[in-house]
Order: sequence, then C-alpha cells, then structure tokens
Amino acid sequence: METPRKLLAYLTGLLIAGGLSLAHAEPLAVGQSAPNFDLKDQYGKTHQLSDYQGRWVVVYFYPKDDTPGCTTEACHFRDDILHLQALKAEVFGVSVDSAESHAEFSKKYGLPFPLLSDADGATANAYGCLKSLGPFKMAQRHSFIIDPKGRIAKIYRKVNADTHSVEVIEDLKALQQASAKS
Repeated sequence: METPRKLLAYLTGLLIAGGLSLAHAEPLAVGQSAPNFDLKDQYGKTHQLSDYQGRWVVVYFYPKDDTPGCTTEACHFRDDILHLQALKAEVFGVSVDSAESHAEFSKKYGLPFPLLSDADGATANAYGCLKSLGPFKMAQRHSFIIDPKGRIAKIYRKVNADTHSVEVIEDLKALQQASAKS
C-alpha cells in the first residue's frame, strides 16, 4: 500500500505544481487577429480591444493583484509608461481579480494604466492564459503586443517581471520600425 500512496502523492503534487489548465482554443500565433475583449477597468470604464484599432496595444496578463511578482511587473510598466506612450502604445493589465481589487492595487502603487477585470476568465482563456488550480483560477503571466490592425505582433509566454517592460519597449521599437518599412 505504501507505493500506491507515494505515487498518488507524487501525481497530485505534479498536478498542483503544474496547474490544471482549463480548455481553451488553439494557441494564438503571431499574425493572427487578437481576440477582442469587453472588460471593465478599476474605475468601471469598459474597454474593448476594437476601440483601440489604429494603435499599438500591450496586453499583459498576471496572476493576482498585490502579490510580489505582479507588483514588480506593474510598477515597472508604471515607471516605463512615458516610454510606452512615446511609442503610442496603450497598456492594459488583465487578471481575474475584481475591479474593486484592481482599484485598490492601482491606487496603492499609482498605476497610470487600466487594469481590466476578467472575473470569469473568458479573456484569459481566449488568449490561452487561464490556469485552474482546483477550484481557483488565475491568469498566467503572459503578454501580447497587438499591432494597429488588431493582429498579434509578439507573444511572451515566459515573462520575467523584473525586465519585462524594458523587453516590451525594445520589441515595440523593432516592430514599429519593421512596420514603417513595409
């Protein structure tokens, strides 16, 4: 009996550590149309991706408001917002937290960009970012740069919260230069 218990404990640990993915559409690819969203921000304003046609958009998904990695990432985007605005890019943070939680998080850290509440996880699911840990769901730390035509220009599936905003800025510059040449 000891071996089956160890195996069960091992398999349970793997599932918990790796998360249980909810079913989602085929993985998104560069060049594909970005899934539209219709989400409220921390102030109750509704944002739809289609409203930003003609602009570069950075959508970064993150697990949870006011946690160490998510705070680091948000504060780096805050600190680099002038560089992103100079590149004419809109920035949206998205998690499954409530708009009220986003409001507290945004106020606490002075975040100058919308944090979108994806409470049902539908948008995170459409972008292939939704994870489920038993009854709990969260967005994985993934990001997307969307071009002015609404197509995915860059996908980040492995994000370092400490350096991500700088990486996004550099990639935006390169994408915009390439776009200007074509």
